[in-house]
Amino acid sequence: MKGLFLAASAPVRRKLTKDRRRSDATFELLFANNPLPLWVYDLETLRFLDVNEVACQRYGYSREEFLALTMRDIRPPEDIPRMHTSVRAHPSESFNSSIWRHRKKDGTTIYVESVSHEIIYKGRRARFVCPTDITGRLQVQAAQAKLAEALQEREAGLRHAQRMAKLAHVITRPDGSFERWSETLPELVGVDAANMPRSTREWLDILHPADRASFRAQALEARATGARVDVEYRLRRADDTWIQVRQAVEPIQGNIDAEGRMRWFSTLQDVTERKRAETNIRHLNRVHAVLSGINTLIVRVRDREELYRETCRIAVEAGGLELAWLGVVDKAARKIRPVAWQGTDEHYLKLMPLRLDDDRPGGRGLAGQAIRERKAMIVQDMTQDPRVKLRKEAEERGLHSLVMLPLLIADEAVGVLALYATEVGFCDAAEMKLLLELAGDIGFALDHIGKAERLDYLALYDPITGLPNRKLFDERLSQHLHAAIRDNTQLAVVLVDVERFHTINDTLGRQSCDELLSQIGIRCSRLASNPKLVARLVGDQFAVLLTDVKSADNVARMLELRNREIFGASYRVGDTELAVTAKFGIAVFPGDAENPESLLKNAEAALNRAKTTGDRYLFYTQQMSERVADHLTFENKLRHALEKNEFILHYQPTVDVETRRVTGVEALIRWQSPDLGLLPPMRFIPLLEETGMILDVGAWALRQAVADHHRWLAQKLLAPRIAVNVSAIQLRHRDFIEVIRNVVGQNGGPPVIGIEITESVIMDDIESTVAKLRAICDMGINIAIDDFGTGYSSLGYLTKLPVHSLKIDRSFIIAMADDPDTMTLVSTIISLAHSLRLKVVAEGVETEDQAKILRLLRCDEMQGYLISRPVPAIELQDILRRQTQ
Repeated sequence: MKGLFLAASAPVRRKLTKDRRRSDATFELLFANNPLPLWVYDLETLRFLDVNEVACQRYGYSREEFLALTMRDIRPPEDIPRMHTSVRAHPSESFNSSIWRHRKKDGTTIYVESVSHEIIYKGRRARFVCPTDITGRLQVQAAQAKLAEALQEREAGLRHAQRMAKLAHVITRPDGSFERWSETLPELVGVDAANMPRSTREWLDILHPADRASFRAQALEARATGARVDVEYRLRRADDTWIQVRQAVEPIQGNIDAEGRMRWFSTLQDVTERKRAETNIRHLNRVHAVLSGINTLIVRVRDREELYRETCRIAVEAGGLELAWLGVVDKAARKIRPVAWQGTDEHYLKLMPLRLDDDRPGGRGLAGQAIRERKAMIVQDMTQDPRVKLRKEAEERGLHSLVMLPLLIADEAVGVLALYATEVGFCDAAEMKLLLELAGDIGFALDHIGKAERLDYLALYDPITGLPNRKLFDERLSQHLHAAIRDNTQLAVVLVDVERFHTINDTLGRQSCDELLSQIGIRCSRLASNPKLVARLVGDQFAVLLTDVKSADNVARMLELRNREIFGASYRVGDTELAVTAKFGIAVFPGDAENPESLLKNAEAALNRAKTTGDRYLFYTQQMSERVADHLTFENKLRHALEKNEFILHYQPTVDVETRRVTGVEALIRWQSPDLGLLPPMRFIPLLEETGMILDVGAWALRQAVADHHRWLAQKLLAPRIAVNVSAIQLRHRDFIEVIRNVVGQNGGPPVIGIEITESVIMDDIESTVAKLRAICDMGINIAIDDFGTGYSSLGYLTKLPVHSLKIDRSFIIAMADDPDTMTLVSTIISLAHSLRLKVVAEGVETEDQAKILRLLRCDEMQGYLISRPVPAIELQDILRRQTQ
């Protein structure tokens, strides 16, 4: 526009200069019709002398308003000083071009480029001005400048961000050569630009050998698919350090060579620190998970075995560890004893060196070292650390790092927690801090459980003797009492009071008396079949619970025996030897009481009464005490009966049903007591069996029967075989066969005795019984089943038994004449026995009618008062003599 103005106005200016006066009309015409804003102002007054319509429109004034203004009125106040200077400074003969700020009528400020020249206008020095509004152009230029500055700042920021993020990029040509790269790529590799790899092939040379194949494969995949691929690899920097790089390879669209290949844009980032941070976070999360799980466990667990087991489980399942095991110190064995593990086979644990007393160099394992030094043992690489004894075994199981954490209570190592991971580098300082906190929490839990166990123990057990206390005894008494009610059995409570204990306490002192009580407690534990049923109630008083009591006599007998064991021998306390005695009070359920409180109360009443009498023990019921005393007196006499030869044998003949000839005799024992007279078997045989004396008395009966038989033979009598009854206790005894063999051996000839056993004895232990009966049968001894029909024998077993005869019980013989069913039963037994080739003997025959029926039923032999009652050996001689004659 300036050129246009100059081109248009140059000839005008020359013309005006030469012929100013003659060309006013022409000037005014050009001035008024010019498309550009024009004005003329007076250089002295700065008042506008003329202005064209375009200028009036652009500035918003009418021509009259414009001409009333001066140049000052369209300038901002701050620009007026510069304006005055410009007016004075411009040469009169030169064009002036400058940029100014003008103010329109509406107050809007615009930027104008003003081209002016001094002229003489109507005789006055004036300046001709053509102002061009360049506000828009300046705004565009300002915006462009700002944008350029922003771009520069962005590029600088991007370069800074790339450095901060360890990012770089490279553009690769289709042939694999590098076209260009970012300034940060050489920094990532650690070289200057001159030494940068120039192609993908050269780039492969600085990759980790193990990662090259993967990188090449993914690059080929990207070329084949034309799609983006992401790859991670390890890269060796110029300083020989390895970094972890993540690279995104993307095709540059629209740039394909003649062979159809693309250019590629790759973004690379050094993610070493991020990988390390991720690993640290993963490890910390792992430890936090274990710590959180175990702390939750500690809050609720009350059992140390559960704590051990769950700790290992949480470490493996929540912590992602490969193996966790926990061991406790076994001071007696001087080793660490694993108590729980999770994650691998038990065989690996068995291989571990867990001794605590091996002081050889390298002899003690890491677990023992952690215990001894009371500090954690860390192995970051088990394949390289010489402290690891089982490197090969660990590698086979994928174990590469471990930590051994000692578990401390009051600064004493009581155990160790071992944690194994599959990766090298188990933990850093932050993880180790958490693991030590974990070990401390487990140690605290163990201490808490130990104290709780101690409190629980003291709540239920006596600290001096280790026996249950009153509270626990009451609980167990209540439990067993309910069981006795349910099972309809008896039980007894026995209170034991040590005599003269206060005197011993005053003489020896409390410490010695505690030792004495401890020894008494150990011996008193023998009073019950289960030591848990013996308790120390208070002071010198103990309690014993006897379950499944058969009778009061049984209780008294047991106390007599155990009293000798417990208090018969002296006690040694320090250098002092003490003879200690005790009194016993007994209460029996259900006779004396039916609830725990009353049973204990009555036992205590019996004990107090025993203390005031000369009795060693008393039952709560006076009648029971008297009866038991009588029973024990009777038992003592029975014990001496064998020594004093007070037992005798009576014999009852067995005869042939048809001929009434004696075919055998049954030996029946009697007790000829000097005080009590002649006692039948039912008075003393049960007691012999209860006390076990039946073994000696039974052996005596066998020997006596053989001796009597020899005497009859010596008198030239037809002595029949003697049948001797054998009890279940005798048959079950391990030496019974030897006893029989010795008795048979005294004869020197064929056996002269047989044995009789009941059905119940046979069925008690059928396999063992059959074996023993076969051994007896092999000696030539006849065997009879006594009281047949009253037991529960199996016919199947009857065919296997080595027996020779059946003896039908007298109850059937008595009833058969009046009861057809019994008659049928007797007939069936006889037929059954004959079919098995067994002899049948009828017991308890008292009438001729019974004998007649038996003869009709083809019974073989009979026995009973019809023939003879049991008689002494001397009277049997007369019977045998008559038969012999």
